[in-house]
Amino acid sequence: MYHRDLLRFAGGALSGHRLRSLLSLGGVAIGVAAVIVLTALGEGARRYVIDQFASLGTNLLIALPGRTETTGAMPGVIGVPNDLTLADAEAVRQRVPEAREVAPVSMATETVSHGERSRQVAVIGTVASYVEILDFELDRGEFLPASEFSRGAAVVVLGHQVASELFPGEDPLGQTVRIGAFRMRVIGVNKPVGTKLAANLDEVVFVPVATALSMFNKTSLFRILVRTQASADVERARGHLRALLLERHGEEDFSTLTEESLSATFSSILTALTLVLAAIAAISLSVAGLGIMNVMLVSVSERTSEVGLLRAVGAGRGQITAIFLTEAVLLAASGGLLGLGTGWLLVGVLVKLYPALPASPPTWAVLSALGVSLAVGAVFGWLPARRAARLDPVLALGRR
Repeated sequence: MYHRDLLRFAGGALSGHRLRSLLSLGGVAIGVAAVIVLTALGEGARRYVIDQFASLGTNLLIALPGRTETTGAMPGVIGVPNDLTLADAEAVRQRVPEAREVAPVSMATETVSHGERSRQVAVIGTVASYVEILDFELDRGEFLPASEFSRGAAVVVLGHQVASELFPGEDPLGQTVRIGAFRMRVIGVNKPVGTKLAANLDEVVFVPVATALSMFNKTSLFRILVRTQASADVERARGHLRALLLERHGEEDFSTLTEESLSATFSSILTALTLVLAAIAAISLSVAGLGIMNVMLVSVSERTSEVGLLRAVGAGRGQITAIFLTEAVLLAASGGLLGLGTGWLLVGVLVKLYPALPASPPTWAVLSALGVSLAVGAVFGWLPARRAARLDPVLALGRR
């Protein structure tokens, strides 16, 4: 029996039981589509995070309170937090020779209001160099005044979205807003920036770091950001920074992170998550394989007389096995291709809805999904095919 005849014969048998075939095909398609969509989400998240850190440049160094690891856990979550102070930041600025810009950062959440309008926002306390380190521009006005880290002022710079909501159709410059119980004068509004260092800078407000610490009764900084002269200086700056803080604190109760270590950490975490999602989605392919096996077993029981006739005209056991195995593989392959197309369509819709997420299934996921679907058809089709090949031709011809 030629391969073309084998495919035609298998296709005719499947089309003769459309409902059962469509249900099994749908099961495989759903499994493959799930693999495509879930791995695309995981890969999109990984690319998004890496792009976010890459946009900061490779000459960024971050110091944060508490001893943390940069692998296997979310940076900043593990460890006992200890104080990083304004005095530490000033020492870094003066004694780390590779540091071009240094920005102490404090962060809290508070209600910002103007007249009857108000909203809850993140309040970032920082200094003038923050805008240089994160590389964004102002839409109007100026950023925080250049002064000593310890000098505060009752001024605020509004994120673009915050300014639009509090001052619709108005120029906010020179006007007053309330941050909690404090009155602050608006001196600037930033251009639309989006997310940098896990903060949406369009939905925050900026105040001098000394003012923020006083407002929220804090002494510890959230971060100290350091921009070096060049990428090659980062590791030297990291060594000097660690030595300086160790000298000042007497113990290593802080952590230092670079853009490279952050990207590698998040990339490994999200890659592992993608693999887990793919494994979960692949389970549905196994369930679909059981459906194929049931369909083929029913098909064998209904076609015993047909098998007997084929054996009577000279078809061997190998050919009978090939016929039923081809049906199972053809069913799985059709479902795999349908699932692949459906998955790509759903990913396209997702990217349209969320263009900031570069969702795209990795090549290994596409090939694995198709390979697993074919393997499912072959493995779960083998038992029914073997059972058909072992039917006694005489007894099979006698059954109706």
